[in-house]
Amino acid sequence: MATDIKDTAHAVEAAAVMRLLPARPRLLALGEPTHGEDALLDLRNELFRQLVEQEGYRTIAIESDCMMGLVVDDYVTSGTGTLDEVMEQGISHGWGTSAANRELVRWMRAYNGRADRDGRPASERLRFAGFDGPLEITHAASPRQALTALHDYLASARVDADLLPCTADTLDRLLGADDRWTNPAAMMDPSQSTGQSAEAGQLRLLADDLVALLDQQTPHLLVTTSRDDWDRARLYGRTATGLLRYHHWMADTSPVRMTRLVGVRDQMMAHNLLAVAERGPALVHAQNAHLQRAKSSMRMGGMPLEWWCAGALVSAQLGEEYAFVATALGTIRHQGVDTPPPDTVEGLLYALPEDRCVVDAPRLATVFGDTRPAPRVSPWFGYAPLDPAHLADSDGIVFVKDVPQS
Repeated sequence: MATDIKDTAHAVEAAAVMRLLPARPRLLALGEPTHGEDALLDLRNELFRQLVEQEGYRTIAIESDCMMGLVVDDYVTSGTGTLDEVMEQGISHGWGTSAANRELVRWMRAYNGRADRDGRPASERLRFAGFDGPLEITHAASPRQALTALHDYLASARVDADLLPCTADTLDRLLGADDRWTNPAAMMDPSQSTGQSAEAGQLRLLADDLVALLDQQTPHLLVTTSRDDWDRARLYGRTATGLLRYHHWMADTSPVRMTRLVGVRDQMMAHNLLAVAERGPALVHAQNAHLQRAKSSMRMGGMPLEWWCAGALVSAQLGEEYAFVATALGTIRHQGVDTPPPDTVEGLLYALPEDRCVVDAPRLATVFGDTRPAPRVSPWFGYAPLDPAHLADSDGIVFVKDVPQS
């Protein structure tokens, strides 16, 4: 078996990943089993550069706030702002401090400005997207930014004022103070949430009407505004309706409350990824559990949760135009994750001589046959080992033997 496994392993290069797939996918999803390790982000950056230079990829989408990501996209496409400002304001979850994320943004800006004095043509420029909702573990954002931006776009695009379902002042009155929405106590106590208040109910109806109007006015809007502005308005609409739905379920008291919340988050991710796919081929990077084709599961507060993740939702629509490559690790010693047991997938890959490799996952599953490897159990909650039951659901595995301390 060791020889068979070795035959499935290749150097981690874009060309090796592409050889695993029937055709170049519109979305190539690269998962990670833990957050915060720059070694994995450096690997992501290297693969993205190769995909840009060899395969014509032009967009990268990461697990970060979709609204904040517009700040990064403006910088890499047109140089708006400074790199320091962009890293502070454009990437959520605290990941703007990552040296690898900073290098990604710096390289994208340099690439876009390198062709000549005026930079690359718009069709050849690299684009950046965050595809997560404006959500954190502790709270969700107010829908104010997305709702008001959508309303402002429609109003400024000379859409007949009588068609707008409300005024900007009405939105402001219904939204109230932003700390009503961002109260961290609401995450654990539904009674602290404003998501099922009368005002929130009215806002959901108005958001729906604004999104419908955006759709109905598309021919006019594409003449009077740019395609990029229209795309952003669609993002505002997706974000506003998604946030209001998320806040609604934060106020729920039923046993499925947390399942609803994680499901809404991944649904928002999926909608953003489908929009990214419209631009052309993109590399997507996030936690494995958001990108896999199988149902995701976790325990929260002692309660088991299962939901269809973004990858499963997108794969159902795109078919072979969606590809998923999981990442697995041998050790993260500074987090107490030591050498994997030899009867696990990670243990078998750890025995290979390469420090990192890409493996044909379906072929590896065939090698194992009916003898399924044992599931690995991590002593650290921050690392999610591969589930051998879902091995064949991914197109490949990137294996990194040892992760150095960041």
